[in-house]
Amino acid sequence: MGSALMAAGAADSPLDQLGGAMDELLDSFSTHVLQGNTNFGFTNYIFWMLVALTLMLVTIFVFRAKQRRSLVPQGFFVNGMECLFEFIRDDMCRSILGDTWKRHYSFLAALFLFIVANSIVGVIPGCHPGTGSIGVTSALAICSFVYFIAVGIKRMGVLGYLKSLAPEGIHGIAAAPLWIIEAFSTFLRLITLAVRLFCNMFAGHVVMGAFAILASLFFQPLLQQVSVIALGNAAASVFWILLLIIIYMVEILVGVIQAYVFTLLSSVYIQLVENESEPEEEKAVGK
Repeated sequence: MGSALMAAGAADSPLDQLGGAMDELLDSFSTHVLQGNTNFGFTNYIFWMLVALTLMLVTIFVFRAKQRRSLVPQGFFVNGMECLFEFIRDDMCRSILGDTWKRHYSFLAALFLFIVANSIVGVIPGCHPGTGSIGVTSALAICSFVYFIAVGIKRMGVLGYLKSLAPEGIHGIAAAPLWIIEAFSTFLRLITLAVRLFCNMFAGHVVMGAFAILASLFFQPLLQQVSVIALGNAAASVFWILLLIIIYMVEILVGVIQAYVFTLLSSVYIQLVENESEPEEEKAVGK
């Protein structure tokens, strides 16, 4: 009987369960087609992205409805949302774009809130953040890329924007290779925006998931043993819940930081385009 118990204990050891738990974790980050086919289908990431988008829109509409009821902000929700919008306005728009921040505030706020909403949905067990898919982050990067190029074309015209890619004061043959380098560097912004957001979000979720698995396999049994000896089941359960809350808070913080970086870079790219167009405007005014 003793040997049978030892064999059962060995079979239930955390190391024996680790392989299956890691396989489940990797499968949870895989893209599964919910409807359609592998080439064009409605995937789990798209579904939860739409859930995050709906959550964001509902939150904004509720905030606006509550805000209109009183001239003075009342309640934690309204005050918290106003602080959030002021943070976006002051730190990601006005401080970088200067007097033109109002033109781009809606776009930049939408980027930030959308990424944050996906990060919040992503920490819910069983959910998949849209930003955990390279397709979604690429779409966001394309939106940012097209937006700041459109700003440059609107302010300088197509030819003016293309000319602005080459350093000012360099003409002729010397300008051609520099123009190619600058054009390639501008295109790289699209790639870096998409890949940076995807890698950080995906890696963050994988690390948090792996930590949760290791904690549940190794730390939770230890807590149960300690609880029987001294602490009691209630104390061990509370400690375990607090640990999970900390893990989720760290993951949300990572998502907020990545939303901030993505939006800040988009704001910087817009500011660079607007600065390039200022000399042309000054010449026009001078004439």
